[in-house]
Amino acid sequence: MTVRSTAKFTLRIGLLMAVCCASLFAQGKNPLILIPGLSGSELVNRSTGEKIWFRAVKSKSEDLRLPLSTNIDKVRDDIVPGDVLRTVKIGPVAVTDVYGGFVRAMEMRGGYHEEKWETPSEYGDQDSLYVFPYDWRLDNVENARRLVSSVELLKKKLDKPNLKFDIVAHSLGGIISRYAVMYGDAELPAGSKKLTPTWVGAKHFDKVILLGTPNEGSANSLGALLNGYTIGGFRIDLPFLEDTSKFTVFTIPSAYQLLPAPGTLRLLNDKLDPIEVDLYDTKIWSKYGWNPVDDKGFADKFGEDERKIAPQFFAGQLARAKRLHEALAASRGKSGGVTFQVIGSDCRAAINSVVLYRDRESDSWRTVFRPKGFVRNDGTKVSDSDLRDAMTTPGDGVVSTRSLEASTQSENAGVRSIMDSGAPKYVCEEHSRLAANSRIQDQIIKFLDTKTAIANQKDK
Repeated sequence: MTVRSTAKFTLRIGLLMAVCCASLFAQGKNPLILIPGLSGSELVNRSTGEKIWFRAVKSKSEDLRLPLSTNIDKVRDDIVPGDVLRTVKIGPVAVTDVYGGFVRAMEMRGGYHEEKWETPSEYGDQDSLYVFPYDWRLDNVENARRLVSSVELLKKKLDKPNLKFDIVAHSLGGIISRYAVMYGDAELPAGSKKLTPTWVGAKHFDKVILLGTPNEGSANSLGALLNGYTIGGFRIDLPFLEDTSKFTVFTIPSAYQLLPAPGTLRLLNDKLDPIEVDLYDTKIWSKYGWNPVDDKGFADKFGEDERKIAPQFFAGQLARAKRLHEALAASRGKSGGVTFQVIGSDCRAAINSVVLYRDRESDSWRTVFRPKGFVRNDGTKVSDSDLRDAMTTPGDGVVSTRSLEASTQSENAGVRSIMDSGAPKYVCEEHSRLAANSRIQDQIIKFLDTKTAIANQKDK
């Protein structure tokens, strides 16, 4: 054999061994968890199997209201999560894609395959997709803890104790995933003691994509607690399908936990000058006519036992919501080794400020959540245009870029935002359609294919 042929033979063997070794030791992508947003999971009666949400005809036996209790563990009923909402159908007709298109995109273009939490296959540890439906009415900390326990159980089933997962979390799902990463399975610390994240969730999670997440809360949630849910935004249902009054919202812990974070609410008077208020003080709610317990119709909606504990329930929900915001803000610009990526929209006006004024005809406080003009007490007019300029900011129609990037909280604390681990990605889309947008899906697929070691070096 000549020197040249020997060299060629050696090269071929080397290439063959490289290919074989690469195939033997190749690692697939991390398993991916899809966490939907508010109203993005089906709700089912545990005992009867009846679907409560979403359905074309309102259930005669169930509604979305939760029982009142001063114990957060007892604010629950017999309704449990089913699947994530893949499409919304009215009768046999699919009206809109919710998360079904996202799952298909991850399978067809992203190279993932969907798995079941209860019965994962032998390939459930890589290139796999798990959907995480949850009861979006409940406390976010409870759902975060359930996420962590579900991951721990799955890792045992797969016999992969060091396995890490990536997350794509839409809207409210981002709040749940952030808490899971920062505090793991721990209960929300009570009291006024300084909060210090343990980042224990970093042993389970690698990359977290926050898709339209209201990291600083939203004024829309204040509007829901004052006026009930309606069509659009964080609205969980439609008036002809469910009871969407403020009295139903009053019972739902997640509604409180989507209120603007402390120090981020922008409240304006009739001159469009800022007003400083503590949104988590029940006295403020009573002062401005916001407290549902003070409403004349409250007694008709709740029994005697619930009316007795309603003030304590209300104060407790506000206090817990404030504490949750403080817990999430306690990152101090660190990300615990987890890489966060923010994706959203900045082309649709989102409510950035709320206007509060004294109406001269009714002699009562009016709270304005939409830029519709009014007349001041001195007779001068505030136009729709004036209010649009004062009240709205770029966003996705529901979540502002300010809340998505948590920029106000980081400025107030004088630290880098935890969302700075990757430059925000923006695509023009409305909030409810973010997961269904093909350009956003492609961005997600690309990001999930990247390595995170360099990004994590920023977390010093």
